Amino acid sequence: MTRHKFTWRHVVRRILSLVFSRLVVTGVLLLAQLVWFFILFSRLSEYATWINGAGIALSAIMCLALIRQDSTVPEFKISWMILFAVMPVQGGLLYLLWGDKRPALRLRHRLERAEAVLAPLRTADPAAQQKLAARDPRAAETARYVRDFAPAPVFDGTAVRYYESGEAMFPDLLAALESAEHSIYVESFIIGMGEMWGRIHEILRRKAAAGVDVRVIYDDAGCLSLLPHNYAETLRAEGIRAFSFNPFVPVFNLVMNNRDHRKITVVDARIAFTGGVNLADEYINKLERFGYWKDSAVRMEGPAARSFANIFLAFWKARYPEEPMDLPALLPEPAPQPTDCLVQPFADSPADRETVAKNVYLDLIAQAQRRLYICTPYLILDNDLLSALRLAAKRGVDVRIYTPGTPDKPTIYFLTRSYFANLLQAGVRIYSYTPGFLHAKTWLCDDRVAAVGTVNLDYRSLYLHFECSALLYGGRVLEDIRADLAGIERESKRLGLEDCRTGFLGTMCSAVLRLLAPLC
Repeated sequence: MTRHKFTWRHVVRRILSLVFSRLVVTGVLLLAQLVWFFILFSRLSEYATWINGAGIALSAIMCLALIRQDSTVPEFKISWMILFAVMPVQGGLLYLLWGDKRPALRLRHRLERAEAVLAPLRTADPAAQQKLAARDPRAAETARYVRDFAPAPVFDGTAVRYYESGEAMFPDLLAALESAEHSIYVESFIIGMGEMWGRIHEILRRKAAAGVDVRVIYDDAGCLSLLPHNYAETLRAEGIRAFSFNPFVPVFNLVMNNRDHRKITVVDARIAFTGGVNLADEYINKLERFGYWKDSAVRMEGPAARSFANIFLAFWKARYPEEPMDLPALLPEPAPQPTDCLVQPFADSPADRETVAKNVYLDLIAQAQRRLYICTPYLILDNDLLSALRLAAKRGVDVRIYTPGTPDKPTIYFLTRSYFANLLQAGVRIYSYTPGFLHAKTWLCDDRVAAVGTVNLDYRSLYLHFECSALLYGGRVLEDIRADLAGIERESKRLGLEDCRTGFLGTMCSAVLRLLAPLC
């Protein structure tokens, strides 16, 4: 009897904790605001004739302003144009409130000032650039663009190891953390309680107690249902300096869309990890959610790791602009390592007008001559990328795209598959990873250039999120990437046009989702 009573109390506590969780409360408040806005806008034109005219005039002005923006993608413009046509009174006000996809002005200014301090310390390696130009002139053009507009130089002397899964990376990550003598910087979109974060957290606590400078940045929205609201305070009480990026508040505002999607761990500015692996158990397959979780990551030891430390500290400086920084101490010069690979870490930010990650992807597509292999969990393409991929296949490039066989988000999975028919008709080969969810963001171009990082092929990664990646030029590590992609293909189903038929309703539904995708 007592056991039965205890079980019911446990169930009730679980239900109450779920109902009053931060995620549910936030969702309810956002829904209430949506309903309020809908009621307000549906009756706005009834209040007074002048309000009706003013709303239409504002919509016309916002429409013209949108057309004038050369940096805005056509899909974004089309979606807003349709909204202006459907809601001529309310559309202009909606665009004025939520049309700017960039972060809040205050955050942009802080990031600009932080970049002004940190970017000059991303010391260029002219010898590495010259070496790349001699080895691969076309890749050197890509490196030059990233160097000048990210800005992020290419490095020699950095040893690179590729990991075909989160669990393959995890032991080396722990070993690197244990080796820290001066600093540990951790930045992650998701941190989730469990074995992975538990073991990392235990090392961070010990190192902080031993005097190592330990800092953690995590995205508040990414951890909304996984961490307590004040988790950064808990870490700070343990001697770990931490903050949550862009704290999520239940206000209907598109600024909340700008998330820190980066995954960076840097030890003593000499060892760095990046890739698709967040710090939660499903990423090392200790927790099964959508079948086997297939991911990828890279470890860099040498001068390129310092570049990732610089990216991390720029974010830190933006959060604490008044905090003094002894930058030579925080960014020591790592010793070069034996290597046959040139490495170029870079970051992308929605705070500026330069879509670095998208431009890098477009450039890899354009320069491909024989093969272009792409792993991406989400495939939501704008016209630039869709046209470039189709043209590459039509001019004879063997373009292969690997996507998940098991969805983590059914709506996004359905939208991803809506692009398959157009790609298949152009000659692109598409594979569905049957063991589970493919979360890797890995590109391989002609077995001579690769990209491994956090950037998905969707609007959120390319336009809204803070992202990072590493370009790898040549070397044996590309053979490891090629072998991993071959393994993915063996475990995948090659899709044909017969797999893309959805009927009239499915076609209309995917069209609506494509219309909404640039706005979300």
